[in-house]
Amino acid sequence: MRAFDLLGKRWTGVVLGTLSSGPTGFRTLARAVEGISDSVLADRLGELCDAGLVTRTVTQGPPLSVSYALTDAGRALLPALDQITRWAEQHLPR
Repeated sequence: MRAFDLLGKRWTGVVLGTLSSGPTGFRTLARAVEGISDSVLADRLGELCDAGLVTRTVTQGPPLSVSYALTDAGRALLPALDQITRWAEQHLPR
């Protein structure tokens, strides 16, 4: 059940999937996840970092930049998310 406490929150799977293509800055991530507010994105990223699925890296500037990337544990979760997506496409109404 711990997994669903985290992964069951709206946007979490989308954020993880978006990060699967590589490290991404906050603004780029916000544009890629259409419909998510900055505050919810910040919350989800914080939760994912706390869970050890995402890392946050600050690069000193100028300009200062922050990027987010999946950890090994985060990447290990991607096949399971893929399976859930395929199941939903086959069994849930559109």
